[in-house]
Amino acid sequence: MIEKIQHFDANLFLKINRGMANPFFDWLLPLMRNPYFWAPLYIFIIAFCIIQYKKTGCYLIAVLLLTVGLSDLTASRIIKPLVSRPRPCNEITLVNDIMPRVRCGTGLSFPSAHATNHFAIAVFLIFVFYSRWKAILPIGLAWAAIISFSQIYVGVHYPIDVVAGSLLGICIGLICGKIFKTLQPEF
Repeated sequence: MIEKIQHFDANLFLKINRGMANPFFDWLLPLMRNPYFWAPLYIFIIAFCIIQYKKTGCYLIAVLLLTVGLSDLTASRIIKPLVSRPRPCNEITLVNDIMPRVRCGTGLSFPSAHATNHFAIAVFLIFVFYSRWKAILPIGLAWAAIISFSQIYVGVHYPIDVVAGSLLGICIGLICGKIFKTLQPEF
């Protein structure tokens, strides 16, 4: 059963990594997974929350940082070492088939920490701001999804890594959103 799932996952990975190859994605998707590309957005979120909501905004940023810390710790330090799945770009059986678009790295694959972290951020912000700004739902989910999908396209994660990371991030984002709403019920 596990072998069938891994075979399916590798085939789907190759359909995305090779089958969807095009110059536009080759340019765009490596950018989407680069944290420096998103630095202005992160700075905006921090500044907006502090300027707009003052002390409550500081609490919001503190819980958002807790969200990122928990998601990264859970994915990278707890689950990845337990599962020990190599990245597809480090998988001997795929070395001749893969189209690497970024440096592979030596890290492990399951779950995708990018997917975990960005879905945790998106869901936390959706949970906190949805009553004030409904558009955050599709924007936040699309943002996290494109970052997560790019992990497959560039060759560093299998689809199941991304799905698992996304689900983990959603759970962490919801939990941390509830923590924030409990601490700041008037928000």
